[in-house]
Amino acid sequence: MTDMEHVPPPSSSSSSVRTVAIVATVIALLGLSIPFTWGGHDDASGEPITAPLLDPVAAHASSAPEEFEQGDAACMANAKPATDFTLPGLDGKAVKLSAYKGKVVLLNFWATWCGPCKAEIPGFVELQTQYKNDLVIVGLSVDDPADKAKAFADQYKVNYPIVLGLGHDDIQDAYGPIYGIPASFLISRDGKVCKRHLGIAPKSQFEREIKGLL
Repeated sequence: MTDMEHVPPPSSSSSSVRTVAIVATVIALLGLSIPFTWGGHDDASGEPITAPLLDPVAAHASSAPEEFEQGDAACMANAKPATDFTLPGLDGKAVKLSAYKGKVVLLNFWATWCGPCKAEIPGFVELQTQYKNDLVIVGLSVDDPADKAKAFADQYKVNYPIVLGLGHDDIQDAYGPIYGIPASFLISRDGKVCKRHLGIAPKSQFEREIKGLL
């Protein structure tokens, strides 16, 4: 993993993330599905990544093939090292991403006000329980204060580390830039970013990709 030592002051990207997520939630509640450019770029081609805004319930209800697809089973050939960071957890103690090297890591950028983010969390809780010996899900709250994030984690019975990214927009930039949430990155045991999901994705998709890296 590449290391991130200097953290600049907050920028305006958190408000952009909030705006996009609110729009996504409204569209989802209206039952619409439209293409949306999230602002990320594919590692291989450098082209913008476009992801649909989906109804959270429909996304989780969708059935994915049981068999692995070719792309689910391995890292991209040109996979880049995950940028390392150290952020405070809900208990105030520092959490360092590279401390989980040797396990598969699912890094999820989210916020308590993000409807699609909330829709993914029950699936993450189930995955963390099912693959607890080989998987660590890290939830990076992009702009929630500690007390609000902790109350949310208690309500949703979150069983994986939550770190507080308020004011650390450089981390979002290192993984994107990220202009919309949820955004999730699957990191291999040796610390490479193998998969990315910009927008909501069903639990079945995450599970297939996790299995492919175990």
